[in-house]
Amino acid sequence: MRFDLFERHIGQQLSNVQTESPFGNQYYYDAENLVERSAEERAIDDWIPISSSSNRNDKWWFSAFHNVTAMVGAGVLSFPYAMSKLGWGPGITVLVMSWIVTLYTLWQMVEMHEVVPGKRFDRYHELGQHAFGEKLGLWIVVPLQLIVEVGVNIVYMILGGKSLKKFHDSVREIHDITLIQFIMIFASAHFGLSQLPNFHAVYGVSLAAAIMSLSYSTIAWGASINNKSAQHDNRHHENKSTAGTVFPFFSALGNIAFGYAGHNVVLEIQSTMPSTPHKPSKGPMWKGVVVAYIIVALCYFPVATIGYWALGENVNDNILVSLEKPKWLIAMANMFVAVHLLGGYQIYAMPVFDMIETVLVRKLKLKPSWYLRFFARNTYVAFTMFVAVTLPFFDELLGFFGGFAFAPTTYFLPCIIWLVIKRPRRYSLSWFTNWICIILGVALMLVASIGGLRGIIIKAKDFKFYSYSGPYFLQA
Repeated sequence: MRFDLFERHIGQQLSNVQTESPFGNQYYYDAENLVERSAEERAIDDWIPISSSSNRNDKWWFSAFHNVTAMVGAGVLSFPYAMSKLGWGPGITVLVMSWIVTLYTLWQMVEMHEVVPGKRFDRYHELGQHAFGEKLGLWIVVPLQLIVEVGVNIVYMILGGKSLKKFHDSVREIHDITLIQFIMIFASAHFGLSQLPNFHAVYGVSLAAAIMSLSYSTIAWGASINNKSAQHDNRHHENKSTAGTVFPFFSALGNIAFGYAGHNVVLEIQSTMPSTPHKPSKGPMWKGVVVAYIIVALCYFPVATIGYWALGENVNDNILVSLEKPKWLIAMANMFVAVHLLGGYQIYAMPVFDMIETVLVRKLKLKPSWYLRFFARNTYVAFTMFVAVTLPFFDELLGFFGGFAFAPTTYFLPCIIWLVIKRPRRYSLSWFTNWICIILGVALMLVASIGGLRGIIIKAKDFKFYSYSGPYFLQA
C-alpha cells in the first residue's frame, strides 16, 4: 500500500500515532500496518521507563542538561592527570580531536533516531538491531552498553565516596570515617533516588547535577591557578622505564575517552522529545546537544590545561585531591561533585533499569508493580556499591573502561551503523570521515584497554580486600 494513500485513509490519526510511535499508544505504525495494542501491552509500555508516555513531552533544554549531566562527570577531574601522562602536544590534540569526533558521532545518532519513517529507535540496542539484525544487534550493542553504564555507576560510587570523604576531612580535624563507609553513605541516597520512574521524573536531579558540573569544573581550574606557586616548586621527576611511560600514556587515552560517554544514553534521552512527521525530535534534540557540547568545552579544556599547567607531574588522578587552598572552596567543590554524581548515576542507571524491567515483565512475565521495581532497582544499586568497595581503583578503572567499552560505543560504533544504514557513496567525504573515525576509535580501544588493565593489575598486587587500613580506605 502506498504511504500517501494509507495516510489519507487514516487521516489525522496517523499523525497522532507517529508522534509517539511505537510505544504508549493504542496503535503504532510499523512501515505499512496500523497495529492495535492490547490494554495490557500499553500498560506494560507505560510502566517501562524509556517507553513511558509521561516520558515524551520534554523540551530541548531538557536534552541540554541531561546531556551535560551524562557527559561532564567524574572523568573531567582526571583530565589534568591524563595530560601529565600525555604531555602538552598529544594531550591537547587528543582533547580537541575527541571533542570533534564525538560531536560528529553524536550528531549521527540523533539523525538515526528516526531513520525509518514512522518508527523511533528509543534505545541504542534497537538501532543496532536495525543495522545488524535482531540477534546480532543485541550481541554487539547490549554487552558494550551495559559495560559502559554499569562501569560508570561503579566509578561514580567510588568517586562519590571519595568526594564525601574529602569534604568531611576538609571541615573536620578528626578523620575517623573510612572511604568504604563513605561509599556506603553515598550509595544509600541512590536506594531512594532509583525509585524515580523515568527520565522525566529525574529532571530536577539532572538539572542540579548539570549546574554542579559547571560549578566544580570552574572551581577546579580556578583553584589550580591559586595553587600553582606552591605546587610548581615541589615537582619531582622520576626516572621511568619505557613500560612506566608507555602504559600510563595508553591508560591516559582511556581517561579522555571516559569523558565522552554520553552517546550511551543519547537515544534514551531523545526518546523524551515529542515528535511528529513534520517536526521530528532531531531538531530540539540537536539544539540541546550543541548547547551541551559548548558547556562540555567550557568544563573540559580549562580543567585539563590549567590543571596540568598549575600542578604538573604532581597532579592526582582526581584533581580536587591535589588541591588544598582555599580550603573552604575545595570542600565546597567536593560537595558539588557528590551532588552531580547523584544525578549522573541516575542518568546512566535509567537504561539499565529499563533493560532489567523489560526482562522481568516481558520475558519472565512478572506483573509490573512498585515492589518489583523497588526490589530490582535496589538490587542493582547494592551490586554497584559492592563492586565499588571491592575495587576502588579510580584512575585505572577510567582507563580500562574508557578503552574497552567507551571507545566503541562513542567513537566508532555509530560510524559503523551509519555506514550500514545510510550506505554513503564509496570514497565520498562521508565514507572517508566515518572510516577515519573507525580506525582511530579501534586504535584507542586497544591501547587504552591495555594501559588501564596493567594499572589495575599493579594496584591490585598490594591491595587487601575490605581492609579498613591502607591508602584506598583511609585516604580520599
